[in-house]
Amino acid sequence: MRIFWSSLGTATADAVDGECVELEGFPASMAPAARATRFLLMQEPPCCVGCAPRDRTAAIDVTALSPLPMRAGELRLTGRWQVQQDDANGRRYQLLSARAAEPVGWRVVTRRRTLLVAPLMCLTVRPAHSDPDLGRQAIEGIATVDLHSHAGGIANVGHVRSGVGFTEIAAPMRRGGMAVACLAVVSDGPTHHVMADGAIHPFREPAPGELYDFAQVAFNRLHQVAHSQGLTFIADAKGLAAARSGTPSVIVAAEGADFLEGQVDRVDEAYAKWVLRHLQLTHYRVNELGDIQTEPPVHGGLTDTGVEVIRRCNRLGIVVDVAHGTLDLVKRAASVTTKPLVLSHTSLREQPARYSRRVSREHARIVADTGGVIGIWPPAEEFGTMAALAIGMARMVDAVGIDHVGLGSDMRGLVGPSIFPEYDSLPGLASALLDAGFSSMDVVKLLGGNCVRVFAASLG
Repeated sequence: MRIFWSSLGTATADAVDGECVELEGFPASMAPAARATRFLLMQEPPCCVGCAPRDRTAAIDVTALSPLPMRAGELRLTGRWQVQQDDANGRRYQLLSARAAEPVGWRVVTRRRTLLVAPLMCLTVRPAHSDPDLGRQAIEGIATVDLHSHAGGIANVGHVRSGVGFTEIAAPMRRGGMAVACLAVVSDGPTHHVMADGAIHPFREPAPGELYDFAQVAFNRLHQVAHSQGLTFIADAKGLAAARSGTPSVIVAAEGADFLEGQVDRVDEAYAKWVLRHLQLTHYRVNELGDIQTEPPVHGGLTDTGVEVIRRCNRLGIVVDVAHGTLDLVKRAASVTTKPLVLSHTSLREQPARYSRRVSREHARIVADTGGVIGIWPPAEEFGTMAALAIGMARMVDAVGIDHVGLGSDMRGLVGPSIFPEYDSLPGLASALLDAGFSSMDVVKLLGGNCVRVFAASLG
């Protein structure tokens, strides 16, 4: 019998006590081991076992017949289901004598370019040879794009305020073949941090003018990073079309429009003063523009101020990014925008957990229906290998089509380790995508072409 996470804590899950069941989830071992026979299974990728939900019905205590991989992403398990009704200190559900079925990541259903007029078929992935030279050839001479990055040390609040040295961006971009990085300041940075649950939450309200002032310092630091490393600023579609990895460029972005403090005219100021061309409406605090995925909703989605900001961005030539926004926010944003939307960094889940940063097919399709693009991110707890990241991108392609998926590395912004830690990794990802069955033309779209099309539509 198949068990779904939505049924945990209900009579449906309790009724199959003692039966053989099958389910999918992400493992977290009690000790930092590569493989384990005893671990917790969770609906969303955890940073560590300390991030396990306090709700005793929201994670499963697993005992496996043999050690199973803890760092390979999502597992599909079978075993005997046991319900612990009376143990108030333990997990309510246990999976005993568990064994792994085929890995979830390798059962992707997707479209190949050679099957565009055929029905969806189950893809049997070839064994990965991971030849970076083949990957390098696939992306040579194209405008590759990272939809979301904090490379160079531009996001850390302490570094922004102290002005400490920068880390390399240009050299790894040249080595890896990355032409364009959307470098994002974090305008709500002073008001949030990682809490005891392992997630990021706001911990205080900003003072009036505080986030605007912080953003000026952060934008200035981004410009200093770019100038010090010879990175070109992209301000229009012409500059974007000319971008190549030999002369890497940046698109100035802001993660969170909190620096606006509700004043729409500040969009014009950032456009002119800082060459802002990519604006993410929300981040880790519910701001004047709308609600976020990781906190309880306040506004019911996108606010009227958020609508005005989108219209101003459309008119000026700034790409609107709905990452971190709730489904309701994305629905309204899609209904008012005249340009394609971007959702720069996430991954696909059939049933995202409450307050998850992942998105459902419906959520993703709304963005794609505007002509937009969804960037897949590379947290190691979700995608344990480059091959798994390629399959994660294939899953999103299955949901929204080959023309609407890209890469959003969130470089230097992830709480945990990344499977894509430097731009030197790009040829390896291109190779993994080829191994997963994508054609060279597909790889060009996924690692740059789709983003170039979407950004060109807004930049003008």
